[in-house]
Amino acid sequence: MLKKISVAHSPDADDIFMYYAIKFGWVTPKDAVFENIADDIESLNQATLKGEYDICAISFALYPFVKDEYALLKTAVSFGEGYGPKLIRKKETKLKRNFKVALSGEFTTNALLFRIAYPEAKITYMNFLDIEKAVIDGTVDAGVLIHESILTYSSELEVEREIWDIWLELSGGDLPLPLGGMCLRRSLPLHSAIDYENTLIKAVDVANKNRKVLAPMLLEKGLIRVDAKLLDNYLDLYANDNSVKMSEIQYKALDKLYELGYKHGFYENLIKAEDYLIPSEYEELRNK
Repeated sequence: MLKKISVAHSPDADDIFMYYAIKFGWVTPKDAVFENIADDIESLNQATLKGEYDICAISFALYPFVKDEYALLKTAVSFGEGYGPKLIRKKETKLKRNFKVALSGEFTTNALLFRIAYPEAKITYMNFLDIEKAVIDGTVDAGVLIHESILTYSSELEVEREIWDIWLELSGGDLPLPLGGMCLRRSLPLHSAIDYENTLIKAVDVANKNRKVLAPMLLEKGLIRVDAKLLDNYLDLYANDNSVKMSEIQYKALDKLYELGYKHGFYENLIKAEDYLIPSEYEELRNK
């Protein structure tokens, strides 16, 4: 009997797109059955802190808090390059220094960067789907939009500041903005962990190469919250060639994120991303 492995991802378009090559049976692990769970990103961050899932999508900013229990995966990653979450407010309004803002979760990457840039803001956390309405209703003065909402927000709102611009100022420029990735429980056998990661790498690659086939299937099944045109735009941003396997510049960007978090007192230790990957070279040595 095959082992069941829980794989949790967010319900936003890029995560669904990158995972569903497995769901549709185009790619499968060798010795296990993946059981997928979809939940909002902060719920996944909190679940990872509790060790609930074998493999889980997380905000990159969470990873230093779970590094001892979870290995960082090289695939299914989302980085912004000239774009990313947006701090929005109602038109014709001005924000005070201690403005009230809605963020999508304490451990999200956008929350880390926002808190560094706006230390006096009064933060409230809520599901990312509720943030736009909270700003329009005046429950909060501003909010940081993530996922598809960066493309679909109301004409009543306008951008106060791009999180990308905050990242550029803090990082010194020339690095992509790390947003989200995946991690895997360290207690899993190493040879299985390597297979599961390779399965996910293949799934993201297959999805990316077969986008014209997969995207309409997801839309037809009602799995995506946006229409075909917006889905295409969104996948251009967050599920592309750069999502398949992390590059050297992406590792540098992660290291800069963790350096900033450490420098501003959010992390107890300074870590390097590549020190926490699954040692895939083990499989090569094992097969010699």
